[in-house]
Order: sequence, then C-alpha cells, then structure tokens
Amino acid sequence: MKPTIFITRKLPEAVIEVIQEQYQVKMWDYEDVQVPREMLLNEAKTADALLTMLSDSIDETVLSAGNQLKVVANLAVGFDNIDLETATKRGIAVCNTPDVLTDTTADLAFALLMATARRVVEAAELVKKNEWKSWSPLLLAGHDVHHKTIGIFGMGKIGETVAKRATGFDMEILYHNRTRKPEAEKELGAVYCSFDELVEKSDFLVCLTPLTNETRNIFTRETFKKMKKTAIFINAGRGPVVDEVALYDALLAKDIAGAGLDVFVKEPISEEHPLLSLPNVVALPHIGSSSFETRITMMKLCIDNIQAVLTGKEPLTLVNKEWKPIQLV
Repeated sequence: MKPTIFITRKLPEAVIEVIQEQYQVKMWDYEDVQVPREMLLNEAKTADALLTMLSDSIDETVLSAGNQLKVVANLAVGFDNIDLETATKRGIAVCNTPDVLTDTTADLAFALLMATARRVVEAAELVKKNEWKSWSPLLLAGHDVHHKTIGIFGMGKIGETVAKRATGFDMEILYHNRTRKPEAEKELGAVYCSFDELVEKSDFLVCLTPLTNETRNIFTRETFKKMKKTAIFINAGRGPVVDEVALYDALLAKDIAGAGLDVFVKEPISEEHPLLSLPNVVALPHIGSSSFETRITMMKLCIDNIQAVLTGKEPLTLVNKEWKPIQLV
C-alpha cells in the first residue's frame, strides 16, 4: 500500500502532481476554509505525513491519533502550532519553511510600515468612496519614513532584511534580540539596545519576534505608554506577543500614532474586532509571505521534506533536531 499524505488546504495541482504516483494524496478541498478538527483527527489516524498550515493545531491528540505518522511539514517558518515534545517522543519529524520567504516577508513588513505611516489605505478609500472633494494643505497628512528611527524587535533573517530595506530610507536602525548580530551592526549600521530603549526611541517599532513564553503579551499598555506619541507600531511576527486590548486603548488614547498589523491573537478576526474600528490601524490578513513565487516555493519545500522522511532520508529543514525515527506498534 502506498504511504498516505494528508494536506490540510487545497494546493495547486501542479505542485502535488509530482507525488501522486508514489503516494496516496488526500487533500482538504478548500483554499480559504480551515480543515475541520474532526477530519484532521480522522486523517491523522492513517496518515504517514501531514502537510499543515500555521492555523492547524497539531497537538498531542493529532500526533497520537495513529501509529503511522512520520512527518509533519508546516507551511510556515513558525511552528508554535505543533507539539514538538510529543512529535519527538513519537519519532515524528517536524519541518518548516525558513529562508525561502525572508525577502517576501520583509517586503510586506516594510510596505505595511509605509502604508500606515502615509495613511495609504485611508487615502485610497477616500477616493473610492468619492469623498475627495478638494485639496487642502494637510489632507491625510501622515508621517515621513526617511531619516527616522526604526526599531526592530526580533533580529532574525527577516529582521535583518527589513533593516536592509531601511538603509535605503536613510533610517537610523535600532534592534533588540536574544543575541547580538555583529555582522548586521557592521554591514547595516544597526545598533543593539535594550527592549526599553527600543520602545522609547523608535519612530517605527517593527515586531518580528517569534512567539515564546518570554515574548507572549510583551507589548502591554505600559509598553505602549513608553513609546513616542508619534510612533507607529508594526507587527508582522506573531499576534499573541501583543495585548490587543492594550493596543486598542493606546491608539484610542493617542499614546501612539498608529499601527500596522499583519497578525492577530486569533485568526481570522471578525469584522467586530475593536481594532478594525480605528482609522489609524492598517489590518492585513496574515499575508507576509504571500507572493505567488514564494508560496509555491514553500509548498515544494514541504513536499521535499515529506519525500525525504518517507524515503528514509534526512529532511531539508528539520525543526526538532533531536528527532530519531522510531517504529511505534
């Protein structure tokens, strides 16, 4: 019997056709609807491999549903949706898609910064709603980006690439990270500082940190109060690092000037979400890596990882480095 691969979203036929002869491929038949939990659990009972999305909870129940599962390939850099400890104990390889989306995500983060600073979304809607009646000196006046200070929280590869973009705007670059980045300091002129300094000095604070116990809810009301009144907060990392009630209150009280958000605590968000009622918030549907070229490359990397594990080879981008394949009975 052919090994079984279950894919939790509909992917293009051109991507999966390379594995259809060798494997039994099952796929949830919707692009923008999350696979039902019951179906995921049922498919996990007999699957040799899962190709998952960041929004899928791959917890102990899923990983222990059957005895055949050998690999979970997550279509994302992040993997906080997967119980790594259980996966490792059960000999299940967990893979992600790093590096291939670095430039694309950095482009989006900087585009979000610029859109928020220059009130691009508000301006476009003004025109589309036929509300542009005249020109005035401060019509939708925003904030300059050039020669300002950008603070990057989470100086991984994406953070460094955002910093590189910032050099083109003659920005002063500050960053805070668990470890210092001497090469970025030398090549980009980035300056390491404490988290408090980053918060206090940045004109644009760009959050790109992964979600950990230390970063969860790190952006509190007190944090936003320490920022400049003219500062703009950008989050293209993980939603749960922000206390969203605190952010809403900070924006309402004008503790900060605006926010550009590609991620939220719970996704997708509903139209009743309080942040969506504020004109100084630009909200995007978690599209950081969403270009045709990058997403197709990510899909292919997931499939390459799955094929490697199912043919007894080392996967290309293994997350749980201590993984050892075992045969459960």
